[in-house]
Amino acid sequence: MRPVDRRVRNYYGLTARRVAVRSQRPWYFRALLAAFCVAVGFALAYWMLHDTENIREKLLETRLENKELEIKLVGAQRELQVELATNNTLAKELASVQDEHIKTKEELFFYKNMVSKKPR
Repeated sequence: MRPVDRRVRNYYGLTARRVAVRSQRPWYFRALLAAFCVAVGFALAYWMLHDTENIREKLLETRLENKELEIKLVGAQRELQVELATNNTLAKELASVQDEHIKTKEELFFYKNMVSKKPR
């Protein structure tokens, strides 16, 4: 009986070999699954590529909007250049008017001093 116990222990005990249990599916199930996955991939690719008309319309709209914004930007830059040139000329004129004002005050002070001096 001992040899029989050993054989039972070898198959069912703690020292038994490790066995992997796999469920086998027929090859045609795998082929059908692969064909389904390929078909879904082609369908998605077809859907994405034929949706490009909508994308092209959006691209055209975006380009037109971009051109309009560029035109507005150029106009704003020209206005800014005109304003800067005007500010520069106004600053130069202001400086010259201030110089004239200072000279006029000096002359006025000189003439006041001349008139206020009394002969002795």
